[in-house]
Amino acid sequence: MMSDIELKNIESTDPLVMHHHSSSSSSLSTMTINNFNNNHEALYVDTDYGPIYVVRIGARNHSGKPYIITYHDIGLNFSSNFQAFFNYSDMKLLCESFCVINVHAPGQEENATILPSDYIFPTMDQLAEQVDSVCKYFGITNFIGLGVGAGANVLSRYALQYPELVDGLFLIHPTSTQASWTEWLYQKINIYYLSSTIQSFSQSMQDYLLWHHFGVTNEDHNRDLIQVYKTYFSGNNHVPRNLALFLDAYIRRTDLNIERGNRERNFKCSVLVLCGSHSPHVDDTVNMNGRLNPENSTWMKLSGCGMVLEEQPHKVSEAFRLFIQGIGYALTSFERRRSLRPQSDDEYDTSIRMHIVENPIQN
Repeated sequence: MMSDIELKNIESTDPLVMHHHSSSSSSLSTMTINNFNNNHEALYVDTDYGPIYVVRIGARNHSGKPYIITYHDIGLNFSSNFQAFFNYSDMKLLCESFCVINVHAPGQEENATILPSDYIFPTMDQLAEQVDSVCKYFGITNFIGLGVGAGANVLSRYALQYPELVDGLFLIHPTSTQASWTEWLYQKINIYYLSSTIQSFSQSMQDYLLWHHFGVTNEDHNRDLIQVYKTYFSGNNHVPRNLALFLDAYIRRTDLNIERGNRERNFKCSVLVLCGSHSPHVDDTVNMNGRLNPENSTWMKLSGCGMVLEEQPHKVSEAFRLFIQGIGYALTSFERRRSLRPQSDDEYDTSIRMHIVENPIQN
């Protein structure tokens, strides 16, 4: 039995404030992976391009379900990009039956050391090869990718290179093209300050990261949350040289070379592209959606937010749940409801597969 579910634009009513974080501090620097208590494992995995930091959370016994692999955006890492989202109640429930592997770009983890002066930072394609090393380390034979920005680009490259290993891609603010001249020039200025002998985290860099993640902000747009990230982007939580190398790799990215209507030059798995209406990357997501094959892709826009995982975790978790069900996997919440209360044989039938269809982009 197949049910077609069209994901329409979701309106925001009450932007989320940081109350779902385990810390009440106004600085993200106080957030640590210890919030997952004994249910996490942090380690370095060796790759052909140097060791990378990986945080494993969630279930240990997978029960036939795929892994979930996350990859963060520029200026962020697992702690600042995903931790609060996975601490959200619905996602905590999901983590009871899914194992989540959080991959870091080299030198982007909390309390990272400065990358050696002779270290050659991987290209975007080589960052995808590092993901393959992580898969081999954990014995991962299939996974669902959850990527944001630059991380979405890395996981996209992996899925195109190793289609048999990827069941689905849930991509937030992805881009499929190479950097524009404007982006290239602006980032080169930031990279210059970050990698100079002073290694300063300039006001320009802070402003850029706030714009990159939230878009153009005003007094009414989630001031508390923006202040938290403004503090986080003050430079105390980053190694300037390491961030400069990641930024440089991202602006040197090549086009994904995907083509609508061409099955050989496109994703074999289901793809959901998600953006926030305030994000400066909406046009990038529209462009990428136009290059995807409509039978296995959808595009969603959440209104009233830019940093969707932080501002609308309830909407994103709902979309993620439907996406996972759409590719044929039952969720813990449904299994729990089935065991906790009596119902008819077909109610909450976890064998029913939902198919997510493309949402036409409204002009």
